Amino acid sequence: RAADAPDLIPELSERTVIPGNRDLTQAERAARLAAAHTPFHEAIRTVLDARAAAGRKIILVTVHSFTPVYRDIPRPWPIGLIHGRDPAFTDALRAALLAEKPDLNIGWNEPYSALNGVTFTLEHHGDGRGLPATMIEIRNDEILSTRGVEAWTDRLAHALAKARGAAHGRCARPSPAPAT
Repeated sequence: RAADAPDLIPELSERTVIPGNRDLTQAERAARLAAAHTPFHEAIRTVLDARAAAGRKIILVTVHSFTPVYRDIPRPWPIGLIHGRDPAFTDALRAALLAEKPDLNIGWNEPYSALNGVTFTLEHHGDGRGLPATMIEIRNDEILSTRGVEAWTDRLAHALAKARGAAHGRCARPSPAPAT
C-alpha cells in the first residue's frame, strides 16, 4: 500500500481490533513507516536498479497469502493472481498454471484487486518502470505444511518459468526508476 493509504496500518483486521495500531500520532506513524515501509520499498528499488544497471531482464513478482474465510465468506481459490496496469504477464502465468493443472481454481484479481489498494508495489516498482509484474496470493491453508509449501514452490517455479518464456519479448531492458 502507499505510505499515505489510510489502511496501511489498520486498526481492525477483519473483526479483530489491533490495539497497537489505534490512535497513532503522526510521529508514531512516521516511525513505523521509517522502520518498515520505507526500507522495504528502498530494498526493492535497490535490487531493481542494480539489475537494470547490469542490463538484466526483470519481471516483478510479489507473493502473499490470504485467509480461507474472510468475514464469514469462504474464499474458494487456492491461488489468486493480481495484475497491475498491464495484465499480460499475469495472464501468461495463469495460462501456465492451468496448462499444468487445468482444474485449478484461480482467482483473477481475487481475493484482492487494485480497487482494494493492494497493488502499490506492482504499480510503483513494476508499472512505473515498464516491467511485467504480478502479485500471487496463496490461500494460507495451502501452505501450512512443508509438503504444501514444496508443492506450491514447484508449481510456481514451473509456471513462472513458462510465463517468463511467453513474455520474453516484454522483458526487455527496464526503464530507470521513477522519480520519487
